[in-house]
Amino acid sequence: MSTTTTPTVTHPAEGTWEPGLAWLSAGSGRPLLFLPGISARHGHPTGFDRRFTLRTMRPYTTRRRVWWVNRRTHLPPTATMGDIADDYAAVVDAHFDGPVDVLGFSTGGTVALHLAARAPDRVRRVVVVSAAHRLGPLGRTAQRAAAEAFRAGHVRLGSAALFTPLGTGVPTRLSLGLLGLALGPRVFGSADSDMLATLEAEDAADVRDRLGAVTAPTLLLGGERDGFFGRGLYERTAEFLPRGDLRLWPRKGHLPPHHPGLARAASAFLDTAPPGSPD
Repeated sequence: MSTTTTPTVTHPAEGTWEPGLAWLSAGSGRPLLFLPGISARHGHPTGFDRRFTLRTMRPYTTRRRVWWVNRRTHLPPTATMGDIADDYAAVVDAHFDGPVDVLGFSTGGTVALHLAARAPDRVRRVVVVSAAHRLGPLGRTAQRAAAEAFRAGHVRLGSAALFTPLGTGVPTRLSLGLLGLALGPRVFGSADSDMLATLEAEDAADVRDRLGAVTAPTLLLGGERDGFFGRGLYERTAEFLPRGDLRLWPRKGHLPPHHPGLARAASAFLDTAPPGSPD
């Protein structure tokens, strides 16, 4: 199946690719593989989550056919970030004509780095938003606490743990932790084994030693006060990438997909053809 010559998708299309990767697609033009952040369940988003996902995709659909692809359902509990990246490499082989541009947010950004390192011939350009080669100390502590809480059925506590590093300092992290406590059942009430497996995989992941294999131009976008990663990890990740670039927003934390200016920066980078490209 070729995805580089498909017509404009006025209304979002959706489907599922083997081995259980749900996708949404909209827009027209060069394909953009969109890797989402952590979600309570894998599969197609519904209700508010679906509206939020389509809103996040929209800025890129005017010039690109955007393919939002979730991680597989029924993810093995022992899955690694490398295993998840290999699923996406297989998707590129099966459904796209050659290497594609990749845009990954948060956990999806971690997967994007692994994909670019493990399958450099499958990616053309890579944008990594709010992710680095590994989690920082606060991010790792938060995700471990969240996984333990969700596993024990304490949804509010797990939600509070994941909300806390979204703040930029002690006051905002305390406030956001309390917000996570209140919103837990609404945001993570359907958390399942796929989410737990993804949290465990990201906790153990560190792709630094493989970043030298990334041949695609790679742009890191993040907030310098990101509680999950932080300025130092962003800078080291960019340093280890042979063709890496970094843009940090001062005084900002873990950037959401709709952060002002983010889509503009990502699109400008993606629209620049690599040297030697027929574009």
